[in-house]
Amino acid sequence: MDLAVLDMAGTTVAENGVVEKSFRAALERVGVPVPADLEQRFRQLRGGSKTDMFAELLDGDRGTAARAHAAFEEALAEYVSAGTVTALPQATETIRILRGLGVRVALVTGFGAATRDLLVESLGWTDVADLVLCSSDVDRGRPHPDLVLTAALRLSVSAMRRVAVAGDTVNDLLAGTNAGAGMVVGVLSGAHGVAELGRAPHTHLLSTVADLPEVLDGRI
Repeated sequence: MDLAVLDMAGTTVAENGVVEKSFRAALERVGVPVPADLEQRFRQLRGGSKTDMFAELLDGDRGTAARAHAAFEEALAEYVSAGTVTALPQATETIRILRGLGVRVALVTGFGAATRDLLVESLGWTDVADLVLCSSDVDRGRPHPDLVLTAALRLSVSAMRRVAVAGDTVNDLLAGTNAGAGMVVGVLSGAHGVAELGRAPHTHLLSTVADLPEVLDGRI
């Protein structure tokens, strides 16, 4: 493999529940009643573009969704600044191992650019990966393949079969599949469990991202 595209929150980053809290706070800040089934609907939408997630909850109201997304980023930035969001155990070492094996690493997230940059700085990951992409770097969020394809283009990958995608949500796996990645890996450390990820297209299911180097070592 030439490239590993790794999701952030839930795959390499422990968000400790603050994404849903920020989502709820955003709805409250823009004056939208919080749905009684928010937790269930939020779980189903995890991994996608945050603006698209708000639009889905708001019956397609893109204007209010954009305002809610801005409020979400503000709330999340408060948690990141407070140190609530941390790297998952062995995530930093895993990225370094992959790069030591000659695999380039792109981190991807549905957060906006400002939150991405704040998060990377907070984690001390400024130089950890080869590339960090966010929702504003592409036209479409997951499950569309844009984040994966953009990473492959920017890092000059010669063939998509040489790309591995790893994430903790169904949308992560769909994005990897839609991009034609050679490996699509579900990671059971985040939003979705084995039942949900097992029903999505995948080549592997792993307990944590720390297991990825061993899987890739035989495919390099």
